[in-house]
Amino acid sequence: MSVSRETERLRAYASLLRKWNPAINLVAPSTLDRLETRHIADSLHLAELAESTPGGWLDLGSGGGLPGIVMAIMRPDFPLTLIESDQRKAAFLRSVVRELSLGAKVLCQRIEVLDGLDAANISARALAPLPQLMAYVNRHLHPAGTAWLMKGRNWRAEVAQARNNWTFDLKPHPSATDPDAAILEITGIRHA
Repeated sequence: MSVSRETERLRAYASLLRKWNPAINLVAPSTLDRLETRHIADSLHLAELAESTPGGWLDLGSGGGLPGIVMAIMRPDFPLTLIESDQRKAAFLRSVVRELSLGAKVLCQRIEVLDGLDAANISARALAPLPQLMAYVNRHLHPAGTAWLMKGRNWRAEVAQARNNWTFDLKPHPSATDPDAAILEITGIRHA
């Protein structure tokens, strides 16, 4: 039985993440045993939701590469940029991109000082509360673009808080791994 190129790359990515995690703390050590069933599965769910989405992709605060590296593996047709301000994490991301022959680019800069990138799609996972995250997204998202924000069980409260300063169209997708979490598909972002 043959294993797909994507499956091989996902396995190699998981192996690299486990190898680097003790030195850099890319994911919480308490969740490392659920790397495939939680972290990677969440990112695969996002890749599935955005399967027919056109345009390039920008992953904010990429950290250990979730969901950015998974998107680069699953959507090699996407021009993909990962932004990570931590030098060590950016080095990890560059190593993964090189070892897995991915077409992604890694920028080691702060999101809030980087010139706007006008991305068609933006993702973020475990980066910041939604009210703060909206400013980052607004800075780098094309006006007709889509933000794909992976949020935990407080996502409803965060959406309510964000609506104090922002208006946007929201389509929540239930998480595949946590019934209380969601992937927020956000479009039409503007200051309230």
